[in-house]
Amino acid sequence: MSSCRQIAAQLLAPGKGILAADESIATMSARLQDAGVEPTADSRRDYRELLAATPQLSRSVSGIIFCDETLRQTFSDGTPFPKAVTALGILPGIKVDTGAKSCPGLPGEKITEGLDGLPARLAEYAEMGAVFAKWRAVIEITDSTPTPGAIRVNADALARYAAACQEAGLVPIVEPEVLMDGDHDRERCANVTAEVHAAVRADLALLNVDLAGIVLKPNMIVEGQGNTSQSTPEEVAEHTVSVLKAWPDDLAGVAFLSGGQSPERATANLTAMQRHKTPWPLTFSFGRALVSPALAAWHGEPDLVAAGQTALAERVAANGAAASLRSELQSA
Repeated sequence: MSSCRQIAAQLLAPGKGILAADESIATMSARLQDAGVEPTADSRRDYRELLAATPQLSRSVSGIIFCDETLRQTFSDGTPFPKAVTALGILPGIKVDTGAKSCPGLPGEKITEGLDGLPARLAEYAEMGAVFAKWRAVIEITDSTPTPGAIRVNADALARYAAACQEAGLVPIVEPEVLMDGDHDRERCANVTAEVHAAVRADLALLNVDLAGIVLKPNMIVEGQGNTSQSTPEEVAEHTVSVLKAWPDDLAGVAFLSGGQSPERATANLTAMQRHKTPWPLTFSFGRALVSPALAAWHGEPDLVAAGQTALAERVAANGAAASLRSELQSA
């Protein structure tokens, strides 16, 4: 358990965050195709290497989350991805859920699957070099959802996953995402997120999960994408921290997901968070908000790898600076 605490502390090091490069094959292929890149295993590998090999990435990135396919692939020089990123000073991680599927008995709601055979897969991933894992639960807000049943089953799955990870010596990233889909307001997001977090905390406690050895990856408290009123960064920060304060002091820390926000808005909101005192660090674990500019700049052209890496480096540096602001403010 102490190793999980040590790794969690490394993932949450001051001024650093986690890069989420763990899109499924289907999702990554669709994004490549939209960018004009043929969606093959080789092109997915090329893109993930472009990201991971960005010069000086470790200055602001502590870990990278990969999918199963990437963890089994190699850099162009033949070095396995886990070994290659470790050599670059970055911790390798792995997404271990198998996706959100329709939940029986709960029309329109989802349950994340992947618990079957999980201990054996975790042991294999650890042998390959992964030191942390991720599991994403998906909660959607509508007039009739989420139901208590959807919250309950997803909290249970997150807790069972987290306990299995810690038994295997891997740090679990616990991701209960309340989606931005819909036209709900910020208050509705806050209320639902608080209810989801309460259920997750309760189930983690039932399975004796060590909070000092996990990373919480929540959504920020924002209105739905269909809502005509957009919250300011200060409003997002105030409501988000208010919900998070229900977590105990021994939680290792929080690494926010971007959840479909624009890269600039996600960074502005993260920056505003740092002005609030919390017993644990607040950093980033962004996917699209970091990698979308890189993909747009590269779009599959070998001569534009450096352009893609520059685009990623700029977004990473901006968020690293936001995460660094916390220590600067608290030491002032």
